[in-house]
Amino acid sequence: MRTFTLADRIIDQLDQSLKAVLVPPPADPYPETVPQEQDGLSAADRVLGGRLMRVNHAGEIAAQALYQGHALCARDPKTHETMRAAGREELLHLHWTGARIKELKTHRSYLTPVWYLGAFTIGATTALFGDKLSLGFVAETERQVVEHLQGHLGRLSVADQKTRAIIEHMATDEARHAASAMEAGGRPLPLPARLAMRLAARVMTKTAFWI
Repeated sequence: MRTFTLADRIIDQLDQSLKAVLVPPPADPYPETVPQEQDGLSAADRVLGGRLMRVNHAGEIAAQALYQGHALCARDPKTHETMRAAGREELLHLHWTGARIKELKTHRSYLTPVWYLGAFTIGATTALFGDKLSLGFVAETERQVVEHLQGHLGRLSVADQKTRAIIEHMATDEARHAASAMEAGGRPLPLPARLAMRLAARVMTKTAFWI
């Protein structure tokens, strides 16, 4: 396993930051199991799907920043690589949500830089308290994301099968990331921390739904 110096980590995080915030998704970035667009989506279905995907895109921007902050300050090389690997997979989610937003003819959150900087700060700060807490924070974040995605599945129109398939793929990946973080040595967070995370996520999702 390669050992990253601090300079290596900083350069790596800058590269990932630019990819997350500035690079547009590739054409047709979806997994093969995601269906093609179907006829029959009403204007209301498209608006709702677009807003939910905007929320998910904001969440994926935050996820990129969170993993990058954790990776930058991780103490153990294995923890650093765990964070980098999960971040690379999360980048796929960012491409999926960005492409779907464009297809549904809406816009990404105008507060994208805010979500990125806030999440990066949280990730780096948490990592300073040790890898076990950092991994536990990631695991709890991913568990809450799965709950959030399941809520979206309950709100989506039955006709919007493409958006539904994308969210289902994301939920499966997020659950795996949560399990991997705990297997890597994550420590469960205390209840007050979990509640604070839930409140912060609620503020972000409600704001990104509209802005």
